[in-house]
Amino acid sequence: MFAVHLMAFYFSKLKEDQIKKVDRFLYHMRLSDDTLLDIMRRFRAEMEKGLAKDTNPTAAVKMLPTFVRAIPDGSENGEFLSLDLGGSKFRVLKVQVAEEGKRHVQMESQFYPTPNEIIRGNGTELFEYVADCLADFMKTKDLKHKKLPLGLTFSFPCRQTKLEEGVLLSWTKKFKARGVQDTDVVSRLTKAMRRHKDMDVDILAVVNDTVGTMMTCAYDDPYCEVGVIIGTGTNACYMEDMSNIDLVEGDEGRMCINTEWGAFGDDEALEDIRTEFDRELDLGSLNPGKQMFEKMISGLYLGELVRLILLKMAKAGLLFGGEKSSALHTKGKIETRHVAAMEKYKEGLANTREILVDLGLEPSEADCIAVQHVCTIVSFRSANLCAAALAAILTRLRENKKVERLRTTVGVDGTLYKIHPQYPKRLHKVVRKLVPSCDVRFLLSESGSTKGAAMVTAVASRVQAQRKQIDKVLALFRLTREQLVDVQAKMRAELEYGLKKKSHGLATVRMLPTYVCGLPDGTEKGKFLALDLGGTNFRVLLVKIRSGRRSVRMYNKIFAIPLEIMQGTGEELFDHIVQCIADFLDYMGLKGASLPLGFTFSFPCRQMSIDKGTLIGWTKGFKATDCEGEDVVDMLREAIKRRNEFDLDIVAVVNDTVGTMMTCGYEDPNCEIGLIAGTGSNMCYMEDMRNIEMVEGDEGKMCINTEWGGFGDNGCIDDIRTRYDMEVDEGSLNPGKQRYEKMTSGMYLGEIVRQILIDLTKQGLLFRGQISERLRTRGIFETKFLSQIESDRLALLQVRTILQQLGLDSTCEDSIVVKEVCGAVSRRAAQLCGAGLAAIVEKRREDQGLEHLRITVGVDGTLYKLHPHFSRILQETLKELAPRCDVTFMLSEDGSGKGAALITAVAKRLQQARKEN
Repeated sequence: MFAVHLMAFYFSKLKEDQIKKVDRFLYHMRLSDDTLLDIMRRFRAEMEKGLAKDTNPTAAVKMLPTFVRAIPDGSENGEFLSLDLGGSKFRVLKVQVAEEGKRHVQMESQFYPTPNEIIRGNGTELFEYVADCLADFMKTKDLKHKKLPLGLTFSFPCRQTKLEEGVLLSWTKKFKARGVQDTDVVSRLTKAMRRHKDMDVDILAVVNDTVGTMMTCAYDDPYCEVGVIIGTGTNACYMEDMSNIDLVEGDEGRMCINTEWGAFGDDEALEDIRTEFDRELDLGSLNPGKQMFEKMISGLYLGELVRLILLKMAKAGLLFGGEKSSALHTKGKIETRHVAAMEKYKEGLANTREILVDLGLEPSEADCIAVQHVCTIVSFRSANLCAAALAAILTRLRENKKVERLRTTVGVDGTLYKIHPQYPKRLHKVVRKLVPSCDVRFLLSESGSTKGAAMVTAVASRVQAQRKQIDKVLALFRLTREQLVDVQAKMRAELEYGLKKKSHGLATVRMLPTYVCGLPDGTEKGKFLALDLGGTNFRVLLVKIRSGRRSVRMYNKIFAIPLEIMQGTGEELFDHIVQCIADFLDYMGLKGASLPLGFTFSFPCRQMSIDKGTLIGWTKGFKATDCEGEDVVDMLREAIKRRNEFDLDIVAVVNDTVGTMMTCGYEDPNCEIGLIAGTGSNMCYMEDMRNIEMVEGDEGKMCINTEWGGFGDNGCIDDIRTRYDMEVDEGSLNPGKQRYEKMTSGMYLGEIVRQILIDLTKQGLLFRGQISERLRTRGIFETKFLSQIESDRLALLQVRTILQQLGLDSTCEDSIVVKEVCGAVSRRAAQLCGAGLAAIVEKRREDQGLEHLRITVGVDGTLYKLHPHFSRILQETLKELAPRCDVTFMLSEDGSGKGAALITAVAKRLQQARKEN
């Protein structure tokens, strides 16, 4: 028993001594945690250089865009072909994806030889040979009658500008076919395939093996967004935000970047960690000075590094008693498979002895322990370096997503990772230590790059088909110039109908006289009350106007109008309004004061004078009974009488659009048009009295409230209305009414978007085909979300956050589509508004007999003010349709409050002038 303990002690002491000896000799190969964190930082800096346009040409890590923009989402299905060209044999596969709706892949493949005379001969003959083999495979598998998409795994350096293109930069390995360099391999293969008239194949994608690995794993695990190869060579790819890729136009979505990380250090960025053995290996390689990182990591080089170390240690008398064999002097005699065998857990030492004996050496027990430890240090350094670069990629992904913790999967392939007994465990452990904020799963790739090429093709095929369907929907919202000119002409005709006595009753654009006959001239002064009713909030204002200095001061209070009041009786509504006025007067210390009052009443009214307004019909969700057909000023006076607390001089009932024009007219006398582009949509303008047949008198001008929201209620713009507009109309409070407003105003744009999203989801084009309960809810998609989603400053991640708030779990691709839908709907709204406005300004120019008109439009409304593109598109459309009108747009400050007070002040001034006359 004592002898056994003694032997065990001797062996552990021997092992310890040998390990210490090797550790001292290979001190520089052991990398501390601080060094790994530093390498991680350096690799991140190299990634930045490779992604930036200015620094990419000199960057060692090239960060090549692959034009793979999406990973599998599980909805892929169909048959695909895949070709893998890049080795001593090439492989053709038929891949059947997702039979019966399950994530299931069936593959049939065949290998074909690549004879030297073909791969080193004429390029045309090479591609014709590949096409012949493909034709043979299709004939064997009875596929000649089918039209099939194909993915090409082409494992040579290529420059890509699109997914289905790859310009060969240089042949590697044993390939040397003439006349192929600097040409597109997809075009060459397509041309060769045309010789086979009975073969109908579309090459949809050319990919590299690393991307293939990521895509293969992503099919099984949707969290997979990184691919790593650790085999004969080494490389990594990952999904990068488009906004960070300078080399490709566009900021939307993501794209897979092939890092080509093997070249990290080619610019001497890793000189401080390279050892004499790395330098010796590099000098003896086929490509000195190139692929420095790869030469410290990959399977092609690890065995050779071990050989160089053993040789040096033997020369120093630290191994084999100083003896060396001719095999130990021979390059390539120790391969990575030997390193893996020597590091096996139990049989490692026995394997080591066997391998060393095969090399003509006579190793002692101590030599075997030392050699095994050399292998451990070399492969451990490889795993450490790989982990540091991978940790840099994972950190970048986490920061791109702006999350505290990242959950992700790394797809891995390569013989070193697969056959080395300790490698995966070491790599995983170091990665998790370097990035504790990332929950990483490592997934071994099955069937590797060729299946991956089929998956890229399946995704490209799905995206292509989805794109066609999405474009078909979006095309409904794209208005041609001819259509906009037609809208302008029809609006012009409706304006004329509305002004004529005979046709006024039938006109959809009401053209209501407002009895506002003048603009402010700067002499207005005094205190005025203003009421503003037009939405769910009601405002009471005190407005103080000082003459001369054109100064206006305002004090206001906002009161809510509950739904039961909005949709109760007219008496309840006006009693509530008077209660609010009383509260305000009390709050301002004005109880008992008799002030002139302007009432902004933002609903269609027929006026017979400035202080009389008969409600034509409620809009914006109001439904109070016994109001339509009644004079709202009389109803307000009656409510004041019922209260019997104060008396007010109601001078004017005005609409918010007119208030907007007056507010801007106070600043700019050239302002003769008011436009509201907000919750609702409307426009007013100063019309010559001679054209207004509804009002007596031909002298001067009067403001006409067009109420253009009703344009199209007679069906005249049905040709541009979509099924989504009809859905929104049918579900509204006033079906068949305000059709133009329902295509242009903030109250409805979000609802149009919601209807489109539901339809696209039903078609399986969004949200994985799942319609959430929230998406079914009317009104959930407020127009403010359109403004936020379309903001140029907003990254897709933030778009996803907005959609998540709405209960919509979206992918990156979903977010792009939602942004496009919002853009199409708001663009059409702005263009339609622009076409309507063009009809007005052209009318004013022609009425005045001018070659050129200069005019100002006062504008208010959240859509115009807050949407990032609405105002620009509206102005561009107007300029295009009315080129002879020089239109200035002026933002109104509180048209409905200040404007009402100014109208009241102007009306008082004109009253006074009439009295004096």
